[in-house]
Amino acid sequence: MRIAHRRRPRHCRIVLAAVAALGLALGAGVSGAAADAPEAPEAEGAAPGDLVGVAPSAFHPLPGQPTATKAWKIHYRSTTAEGAPNTVSGTVIVPQDGRTGPRPLVTYAVGTVGMGDSCAPGNNLPHGTATEANLIQQLTLRGWAVVVTDYEGLGTPGVHTYTVGPSAGHAVLDAARAALRLPEAGLAPDTPVGIMGYSQGGQASSWAAELQGSYAPELNVKGTATGGVPADLMKVAAFNNGSYGSGLIFMAAAGQDAAFPELQLDSYLNPAGRALVAGMKENCVAIDAIAGSFKRISDLTTRNPLDQPDWQARLDRSRLGRTAPAAPVYQYHALGDELIPYAVGRQLRADWCARGADVEWDTVWVGEHVSGVITHSPAAAAWLADRFAGRPAHGNC
Repeated sequence: MRIAHRRRPRHCRIVLAAVAALGLALGAGVSGAAADAPEAPEAEGAAPGDLVGVAPSAFHPLPGQPTATKAWKIHYRSTTAEGAPNTVSGTVIVPQDGRTGPRPLVTYAVGTVGMGDSCAPGNNLPHGTATEANLIQQLTLRGWAVVVTDYEGLGTPGVHTYTVGPSAGHAVLDAARAALRLPEAGLAPDTPVGIMGYSQGGQASSWAAELQGSYAPELNVKGTATGGVPADLMKVAAFNNGSYGSGLIFMAAAGQDAAFPELQLDSYLNPAGRALVAGMKENCVAIDAIAGSFKRISDLTTRNPLDQPDWQARLDRSRLGRTAPAAPVYQYHALGDELIPYAVGRQLRADWCARGADVEWDTVWVGEHVSGVITHSPAAAAWLADRFAGRPAHGNC
């Protein structure tokens, strides 16, 4: 991949404005520090996907906008990147459309919302302040049930393990298991399941696709729709270093350090770096992205952790493309993506294809990173609808 100096002031303004607009949709969760996460129910003795807490919730795509759905806030047992049990929260949403027969379930992975607990989808979906609520509504309007994970450490105690692929993949798959085990949802064990996500959610959904055959083989997964995937974190970091997406590098470093404390991120940071990362752990994406923009790693560290073998090894554990997903995949990526290089998405497609995966690749010819999820979410949903209907996939490896 060629890493070039990118002089795109117009793109910069577009991206920061779009990120800020998405972040501002989080309302109070963006403007102030996040509240402490409530105590999560204990998951000891539970199996992955077991429910350890259920409470009524609600789903509002916009503030005050009602929907014909029922929703529940759940806590469920999942698994860390190191294989230890943990508890993750999420939200199950079921349309109230008079349908009495079976309906599909989509386990939905959101893109970057931030690291503060107030940013968690489960804390914003009831109030119409979740960034991707309108995209989720497209799925419920089709009559599909949806479960949205909050990921490890987002809305539950601990620091969010942002960009740690195995942890996110576990959380996505276990959210589907939990939704199927929720009696109120009315879903059968053999319910058709789709996996969907973009950006951070693209990493999470892609990891879920790779892990499903070994980690959750009982799930009746029909396919995965994934886009804007940061499949290789080292390449993504090099691409964004010193650019308007550089805040994501430091969020990712904090997330990796949360999963693997032996990395000792704090020992690499200078005072400005420690202050920035501490603030990122308490705030949402609009503040985090703007506060970290145009920073180089060398500006905030005494030495670059990404030059160290232990950091490289941990980031490599989150690299996708080593395992072919068991079910078909629809993968899309914007040619003009200024945050996740198009070449990174293409390489993931090539790696999956080389391992025999059924991949339908789609280039988003117009737009950039943020707009890609908006313009292509209907195509991704239509692709999943074909899989739910039993129509054959049309891979183009």
